[in-house]
Amino acid sequence: MSAPLPRVLLDSLRLLAVLVALIVSFSLATDHFFSVRTFHAVADQVPALLVASVGMTFVLMIGAIDLSVGSVLALGGGILGVALLQWDVPLPVGILAALALTTGIGIVNAAVILRWRLPSFIVTLGMLEMARGGAYLVTRSQTQYIGTPVALLADASLLGLPLPFLLAMLVVAAGQLVLSSTVFGRYAVAVGTNEEAVRLAGVDTGRVTLGVFALAGLCTGLAAVIHTGRLAAADPNAGTGFELQAIAAVVIGGTSLMGGRGSVVGSLFGVLIIAVLDTGLAQVGAQEPVKRIVTGAVIVSAVVLDQFRHGRRWRAS
Repeated sequence: MSAPLPRVLLDSLRLLAVLVALIVSFSLATDHFFSVRTFHAVADQVPALLVASVGMTFVLMIGAIDLSVGSVLALGGGILGVALLQWDVPLPVGILAALALTTGIGIVNAAVILRWRLPSFIVTLGMLEMARGGAYLVTRSQTQYIGTPVALLADASLLGLPLPFLLAMLVVAAGQLVLSSTVFGRYAVAVGTNEEAVRLAGVDTGRVTLGVFALAGLCTGLAAVIHTGRLAAADPNAGTGFELQAIAAVVIGGTSLMGGRGSVVGSLFGVLIIAVLDTGLAQVGAQEPVKRIVTGAVIVSAVVLDQFRHGRRWRAS
């Protein structure tokens, strides 16, 4: 079952210690890292990944995986751009259209997985290709420059923080509340722990899986809106590799690839650790290959630590 608050708090404190250690290290390594400008840049770049990571946390929690996130983000942004530029609908209607589409894709992923009992890896890999193709079709393989209507979403601020960052934090809070304090959240954790036992107990595990993938699709849609607002454009190439970043953040945050263990708050710290690591390495002059090597090593270390602490063998989903 889900970890009690003291356990979640303890894990969060460990991750906070890692985050603080990174900030201190980069602050000592360069004169420019510890500044309001750097922290504002981090707050500006993480919202889309943070929101998508909330959905990915639930997916990994049930022992599944979703590789279609990046392409679905591009398709959601493409629909938003087309709705505003070609259909001439108000911004709220365009956002609803994007959210409905991405949520529907999540439901389709789950339906195929459940109907034919296929591995989530294979189904979402196929959706990755289909959604990317859809993004190219709806945008005619061209970046759709939207401008002011969506740029206002990214430019708005409250209490000195970007509005998208505050929105992402609200999503994190809501996600953690759902995971730790609702029947749906407890069922999601239980399915990832022992799906067969949960089924024998009379729980409809198919509905849980359907709900989790629908939630992941909704989060991806929100991420698409945030990302499109930041660019002020709908780019059919957006989100390439985005699913790997989300998985990396969630794993670094302590959610097990085997399912049944983790937290949304942990994923928040995972996203921040990746963002600080990326920004810090850039400021000390690390080249892109070095940044990828270091980030990859951190991900592998997080998985090894998880295996060492819990002594469980990974099972494919």
